[in-house]
Amino acid sequence: MSEADTPESGSPTDSEPVETTPLLSPADGVPPVLTSAQQFAETAAKLLAGSGPIALDTERASGYRYSQRAYLIQIRRRGSGSFLLDPIAEPEALAPVIAVLDGPEWVLHAADQDLPCLRELGFRCAELYDTELAGRLLGLAKVNLAAMVAHFLGLGLQKGHGAADWSRRPLPDEWLNYAALDVEVLVELRDAMDAALVDAGKDRWAREEFAYVLERPPAPPREDRWRRTSSIHTVKSARALAAVRELWSAREHIAERRDVAPGRVLPDSAIINAATVSPKTTAELTRLPVFGGPRQRRQAGTWLAALQRARELPDDELPPRKAPATGGLPPTNRWEQRNPEAAARLAEVRSALATIAEEHSVPAENLLAPDVMRQLCWDGLPEAAPTAEQVDQRLASDGARAWQRALCAEPFAAAFAKAAVS
Repeated sequence: MSEADTPESGSPTDSEPVETTPLLSPADGVPPVLTSAQQFAETAAKLLAGSGPIALDTERASGYRYSQRAYLIQIRRRGSGSFLLDPIAEPEALAPVIAVLDGPEWVLHAADQDLPCLRELGFRCAELYDTELAGRLLGLAKVNLAAMVAHFLGLGLQKGHGAADWSRRPLPDEWLNYAALDVEVLVELRDAMDAALVDAGKDRWAREEFAYVLERPPAPPREDRWRRTSSIHTVKSARALAAVRELWSAREHIAERRDVAPGRVLPDSAIINAATVSPKTTAELTRLPVFGGPRQRRQAGTWLAALQRARELPDDELPPRKAPATGGLPPTNRWEQRNPEAAARLAEVRSALATIAEEHSVPAENLLAPDVMRQLCWDGLPEAAPTAEQVDQRLASDGARAWQRALCAEPFAAAFAKAAVS
């Protein structure tokens, strides 16, 4: 789990400093790291003997590895204890644990981070409780795990190794202590948050959101990912852009093959520099920053070949300076010129959404996905002043949950009507 705070949003109901009792180590000590089929089978039997929800977390090596695989899985259940599972050597031996976990509620913090790598291993979640998402619905100013453990349980959770290289073996003892603490009180936190959601009348909202997270398909891969290279805006010519693309693609191939984070193969700054200078010989390339090191000297042929491919491209195959339109909406600051009716609707709907968010202490982005709101305003509805039922039907078709539609349909209909006469 990443130690970085998630963005602050919502009503700052937890902004006052909280006195906490330090939680420095698990109550039962740090469990051993389990690696074998026999150990996994024994873990499954112990988990089956426990009761209630199952706390789960994973540790990846995002800044070090190309893949997003789990290098450590942390599990805890009442009556069972805590377990640290290393899935790398014998991932197929996890089958007994996977079977036991298919049914009970999982408690995760920021489920979007952990579900993909657990699913990659074959784990199946039947019912989810996401404590980060619960915190957003409660309007907490900070929804990172440490802040919420302090807020609800009065405990100071030890942090500090979330961004470490969890592919390292053996894992240091202090890292394992950190990992075990991430699930030590996760079920207790879930219970406290669930009580708060019930008190706020938001428990049904949370259940709908948790179910949506489980059912939501993976996001499609981004197109032209090479255009996200840092400082690409400084590259002025189409030929140099082609060089960025070729270098990026060559780096991507190496990174995937070696399972190394792309930035550790070649930093973005080096790609931009080489694309701009366009060296033609090894001597010219290795005079550039970064490329003079031993590792880059060994790969000089790869980088020079990428640059040569860019130089040889016909003009009509060069990438455009700006990314081609992909069917998405134009930036909202251009709506007034492109679609003034949509701009008027957007202004009124944003105002309505902000009012609802304030009234219910829920971040606007959790009340309705920004993309859904923008598409609704851009497209409009057949009636300039639609009914709440018509707005509700459109929101439902766009994936809005029942609780969101109940809050938004009528105010949005009024906003559309106001925009129509403005």
